[in-house]
Amino acid sequence: MFHKEGQTIILTTFFIVSAIILSAQYFVVNPFLRWGLQIAAIIILILILQFFRNPKRNANKSFDEILSPVDGKVVVIEEVEENEYFKGKRKQVSIFMSPVNVHVTRYPASGSIKYSKYHPGKYLVAWHPKASEENERTTVVINTPKFGDILYRQVAGALARRIVNYAEKGESVQQGDDAGFIKFGSRVDLYLPLDCAITVKLNQKVKGAETCIASFVDTNEKGKATY
Repeated sequence: MFHKEGQTIILTTFFIVSAIILSAQYFVVNPFLRWGLQIAAIIILILILQFFRNPKRNANKSFDEILSPVDGKVVVIEEVEENEYFKGKRKQVSIFMSPVNVHVTRYPASGSIKYSKYHPGKYLVAWHPKASEENERTTVVINTPKFGDILYRQVAGALARRIVNYAEKGESVQQGDDAGFIKFGSRVDLYLPLDCAITVKLNQKVKGAETCIASFVDTNEKGKATY
């Protein structure tokens, strides 16, 4: 399965690659050059197919857990000041996506969208300290039953040139469903309540809609609300 944002690019790439292979076969006399062009074209097609893949994920939906919104590696876990929406301290968990990761963004929790905003900006490398504030990005806030408001931010990187965001203010969303896509980049930041329990570690690899990033802490509640 491929992400719908990449279907046009995949189709275009397929026709271009086919044209290169056929042209090389009939018009390039040197066999080494012909094979080189054909192999290079096939590699490009494979990379495009790999980048826009959208594997099906069946999220184990839970009000008590925040799931990873993307595939990648945890690069930041710290307490920070979030100044765009909360204007106060939050726990930040940042996930870096390499070019070989699935780049679909998925909703980390179920709830209603309270805030969704696009910010044009720079294209600093994703691990730059100011990338979350200065790069092209989108900010989405979900009001959840247990955690209250949580925020996730799609951040473009040095290679990214387009962020796709499906979240619209007022709509209800389900944990694990597609929330957007970052073309050729790069990082997603989560801003969570201070009293939640972070369940991942630095440099840990995570999978979107599968890995638990944080859990709800309530000593007075014994059960687990799922649906």
